[in-house]
Amino acid sequence: MPYFTVIIPAFDTAHYVDRCLRSLQAQTFRDWEAVCADDGSMDGTGAKMDRFAAEDPRFRVLHLPHAGVCVARNEAIRQAQGRYVVCLDSDDFLHPQMLEICHRLAERDGSDVIAFDYDHAYRNRMILRQFLHLPEPRRVCFKDFGDFATVVTEDIFDWATEYSRPRRKLATRHCQSWRRVYRKEVAEGIPFPPGIMYGDFPWWSAVMLRVRKATLTGLPLYFYYPNRTSYVFSSANEYKVESLRKAIREAEKTYENVDPGIRERWEREFLQPFQAKLAKKEKRLRKR
Repeated sequence: MPYFTVIIPAFDTAHYVDRCLRSLQAQTFRDWEAVCADDGSMDGTGAKMDRFAAEDPRFRVLHLPHAGVCVARNEAIRQAQGRYVVCLDSDDFLHPQMLEICHRLAERDGSDVIAFDYDHAYRNRMILRQFLHLPEPRRVCFKDFGDFATVVTEDIFDWATEYSRPRRKLATRHCQSWRRVYRKEVAEGIPFPPGIMYGDFPWWSAVMLRVRKATLTGLPLYFYYPNRTSYVFSSANEYKVESLRKAIREAEKTYENVDPGIRERWEREFLQPFQAKLAKKEKRLRKR
């Protein structure tokens, strides 16, 4: 049984998937498997994944009919064999010590979730380079991490938020599934709702209810690439608004019969920011 299963859904990301999979092969911690879910790609993404699998048995490739990222993630998690699950988007990549650091923290604390940050400087540089029509730099400077601050908590609701500027420096911010590593038992059996762009919101809202202990660090262990051709960036505003509405409804169902104190904190830190985001998008649509 591998320690980590890395879940990689992909649809038409042939230009980026090599970098993503190489970042896994470059990990200093070697006990992992990757379940690559090709969501009916038409640009050769699946073939590139197959080449990695042919050379490295830690990669497994699922070739699925196109049904969206949520369905692809669900099937990949269902087939995960690792103790912990890692979500990685196929146009992003990992710091080479990401799995090593998460393993160290998981073994030290016995936590259900290990939360970290992404490299904001890299994302901002890439947005600027795209605006100026400059190519992506060939190399990324990786930091040599030594001792680092962490928080261990048995109350994830006191440290999790959807706000961009939380009151606590090491809070685990936003609902994206790639921001954390999850013990398999915490994640399995909670599906990403199919057909919803913001499926991470109801999914993470449900996962939080299972988290007994979490370890948080501000280390930038993930590299988020602002891919302008991705599902989120390229979708119409009308579809984004409707997806937000569906995501909110799905999450609210989960919290209908939850302890009122927990529900109040979730509504304040997660539901209200999402409702404000929806209101802004609806306002923009009305102005068009």
